Amino acid sequence: MNHPLDKFKYCPVCGSSRFDIHNEKSKICADCGFTYYANPSSATVALIVNEKNELLTVRRGKEPAKGTRDLPGGFVDMDETGEQGVAREVLEETGLIVNRSEFLFSYPNLYKYSGMIIHTLDMFFRCYVDDMSAVHAMDDAAGYEWIPLDAIVVDEFGLDSIRTGLHRWLNR
Repeated sequence: MNHPLDKFKYCPVCGSSRFDIHNEKSKICADCGFTYYANPSSATVALIVNEKNELLTVRRGKEPAKGTRDLPGGFVDMDETGEQGVAREVLEETGLIVNRSEFLFSYPNLYKYSGMIIHTLDMFFRCYVDDMSAVHAMDDAAGYEWIPLDAIVVDEFGLDSIRTGLHRWLNR
């Protein structure tokens, strides 16, 4: 696999082309000394269960893994907590209002976006919603479905970290 910063050819501070690999997670400019670290982007995953013990799933409307099953969630914006990010993403994708969330665990992930591999840290939250009747697919979600917990087929989910997280959560 290529270095995660191979596509970055010039120093973002001085514009020098002498912006070279420093170590496994950074590049350094030979002219001005600026060092850039490739840290993972924060992402969230929502586990929402209704009163029938069914998990809310969505269909991915965009690549990567377009058309496969997924869980609501997405990237955390700057100046957002993980809890704020997961609540915003659930609202944007499903119309549901998260009134409480609990952090469960996290997994690293590789996410292909715009021709690049983005390293992410996917944070899994158990999310609680009072009014499930407002659910509808929006934004990145092409559809939604409630699936009984005992009928979930983890291999139907398109992203590695989602499959890994679901295995862990279902076998808790």
